[in-house]
Amino acid sequence: MIFKMTVVSALIGVFSSVALADLPPLEKKDRYKVGFAQTESNNPWRIAETKSFKDTAESCNWDLVYTDAAGSAAKQVSDVDSMIAQGVDVIFLPPREERPLLPAVLRAKAQGVPVFLVDRSVDEKVAKAGRDYVTFLGSNFIEQGAIAANWLIEKTGGKGMILELEGTTGSSPANDRRKGFDDEIAKHPGMKILASQSGDFARDKGRKVTETLLQTYPNADVIYAHNDEMAIGAIQALEAAGRVPGKDVLIVSVDGTRDALQAILDGKMGVTVESSPFFGPLACETMKRYANGETIEPWVRVSDRVFTIDNAAQHIDEAY
Repeated sequence: MIFKMTVVSALIGVFSSVALADLPPLEKKDRYKVGFAQTESNNPWRIAETKSFKDTAESCNWDLVYTDAAGSAAKQVSDVDSMIAQGVDVIFLPPREERPLLPAVLRAKAQGVPVFLVDRSVDEKVAKAGRDYVTFLGSNFIEQGAIAANWLIEKTGGKGMILELEGTTGSSPANDRRKGFDDEIAKHPGMKILASQSGDFARDKGRKVTETLLQTYPNADVIYAHNDEMAIGAIQALEAAGRVPGKDVLIVSVDGTRDALQAILDGKMGVTVESSPFFGPLACETMKRYANGETIEPWVRVSDRVFTIDNAAQHIDEAY
């Protein structure tokens, strides 16, 4: 508890030293030095997001400074600090976790570097869009969880014994996808979340966690995964246990990857709620608007689709 209070106090101290300053402006020019501090590259979603930024660098006249934190919040903080030292004009940052990246965001502001948060956010109690960073580009994660829950409720008639595979502990998608889903499920007494455990958004960890949970909760008939990679891992665990995914256990997920759409077509998954990774063009457009002096809305929202057996075949060729 003392350690937690010390961390919070330190964050508030950093915050208070820069809170009164305006957001750093972005000069209009033909070419920009742009930092993109990726969290990791261990799944198709992250790989597609990185490709989107690299492709956009060519079309948007960016000299891209790219880093990969390899799943380490500490490394990502160091990456952002390095970008500041290299004199980038702007930083696009998907914070691996909500709190550890706060000091880096605030240091960038203090050093005159505008930060755009992408696909994940930071703790809004300490740092706010329009004051400490320009904006958040991303989806409504709470809504994604709620959509998955409501599809499940309709499909099952409000009955189900659920295992929940959470994403990275402390990340905004994991926090919000859990809240959106759990709040809807709580309205239905015939549905129960038997256990909820982190699979860190990773396929193999999702498989291992599912193997363990199935042994403890053999009566589970639904798995809700916070992303498709964990859902695919869950399918592997079910098949290894002699259970039929899509029949014995219904799978619901978030992301909209090619593997997930194929799993839907194969009858192994029920639904995946899209969470688009293609942020490059939106990042370019939003940055240009900011350089032009426009006031950017605190949340540049990405619209997501829902993929089921009714439309998976129609969209699988465009999936990543």
